[in-house]
Amino acid sequence: MRPFKVLGIQQIAIGGENKDKLSAFWVDIMGLTRTGQFRSEKENVDEDIVRMGEGPLAVEVDLMMPIDATKSPKVHEPKLNHFGLWIDDLKSAVDWLTQKGVRFTPGGIRKGAAGYDVCFIHPKGNDEFPLSSEGVLVELIQAPPEVIAAFGKM
Repeated sequence: MRPFKVLGIQQIAIGGENKDKLSAFWVDIMGLTRTGQFRSEKENVDEDIVRMGEGPLAVEVDLMMPIDATKSPKVHEPKLNHFGLWIDDLKSAVDWLTQKGVRFTPGGIRKGAAGYDVCFIHPKGNDEFPLSSEGVLVELIQAPPEVIAAFGKM
């Protein structure tokens, strides 16, 4: 029995060579709301955080560009960098998925750009952990109580 529930989409991350061009489309043209910024030399990312929708069911869209396009990780390759899923019990999810043979990226559970605990399922399996998200980086995000409650009402 799975000890956790995937509640819904928390975020979509879109990479490009120039986040100003991404923002021009997603904010200026499509009308999403800018809610913050995040920059990390370690993760080679400079991003604008925007939102579609309101309240606990809003979806975050991270508009990302690399700080240095020649270094890894290359957040603009592929253009759809990753998507994030709200999880009701992240620790249980990671423990259970690890036991099943799912491969995670290095770093374990940690604070993400939006302040929630996160971890990433690796897009490729290996000998020790053969299960993966088959080519797509997937972020698992610990849902706060208001998000769990909002999805519970659906």
